[in-house]
Amino acid sequence: MKTIVYSQTGPSSVLRLVDRPLPEPGPGEVRLRVVVSGVNPTDWKSRSGATSSLAFPEATPNQDGAGVVDAVGPGVEDLAVGDRVWTCMAAQGRPTGTAQEHTVLPADRVTRLPDGVSFDVGASLGVPAVTAHRALTVAEDGPSRLAPGALAGRTVLVAGGAGAVGNAAIQLARWAGATVVTTVSSPTKADLARAAGAHHVVNYREGDPAAAVREVAPDGVDLVVEVAPAQNAALDLQVVRPRASIAVYANNGGDEVRLDVRPNMVTNARWQFILMYTMGAQALAAAAQDVTAALRDGAFGVGEEHGLPLTRFALADTAAAHDAVEDGVVGKVLIDVG
Repeated sequence: MKTIVYSQTGPSSVLRLVDRPLPEPGPGEVRLRVVVSGVNPTDWKSRSGATSSLAFPEATPNQDGAGVVDAVGPGVEDLAVGDRVWTCMAAQGRPTGTAQEHTVLPADRVTRLPDGVSFDVGASLGVPAVTAHRALTVAEDGPSRLAPGALAGRTVLVAGGAGAVGNAAIQLARWAGATVVTTVSSPTKADLARAAGAHHVVNYREGDPAAAVREVAPDGVDLVVEVAPAQNAALDLQVVRPRASIAVYANNGGDEVRLDVRPNMVTNARWQFILMYTMGAQALAAAAQDVTAALRDGAFGVGEEHGLPLTRFALADTAAAHDAVEDGVVGKVLIDVG
């Protein structure tokens, strides 16, 4: 089978296309014929060595993907050959990501795709959708699961609504009944956020963004999905209501955050930091179930019409796909494998 591998961390040039034997699933595992592989910032950061060292003599990148189960190992009962599925964390603690024609995964990292949901959608879930789900379910007074009506009567502020996690947060929050406000940096990104379903869009480079958010939510927002805490901490405290949660999933704009004690104390603000890889099995399972329910309801889509433009590459061009994500391409980068 064709696979992308690297045997040392570094720039995208360490990636190479090779032939490897077809792997066989062991107990509790399934083999996935990959149709589409999704690329996230975590993929190029891991490959570069920025966030981790290489734990295996050879590794295949990319955490997310979608395809068809074509073999099951002993003890697997909930999945069968022919099932269309999506996966996340394919390469977490393992050398076998989704940038290859077949990959072997633990069965609990694979979730069925509902009928009619494309492989493009499936490969775009994973890191963004699971992270967004977690961000939307950590509030003190909010739900621990998402479903229609779970966020009814609540206002969610999504920072960076044109990004992949921001897009997923908008779509999931809208499905769960929230009023969704998002901040963006340009008119083009504002159009994408509206296409995702945001009710109100604020360009933070114009006027007074805190006043604009407060105009929509005079009593304050219930939850912030935050991509840039170093830049936005002061703004967040100006717009949250008492007992609001600020869910931080990235460090865009800086690694250090200064938090003033008194304003946070007065509002009983909760800062919740999120990393999918240390979330825990219960949170991961809940996200997979709820995101799949949103798919069944037709509440989650990809492509420009859903606010998430797609940029495609061939498997042999995985290095260019990684470079596109590292360079900040807007939307989702997908690799056509199958």
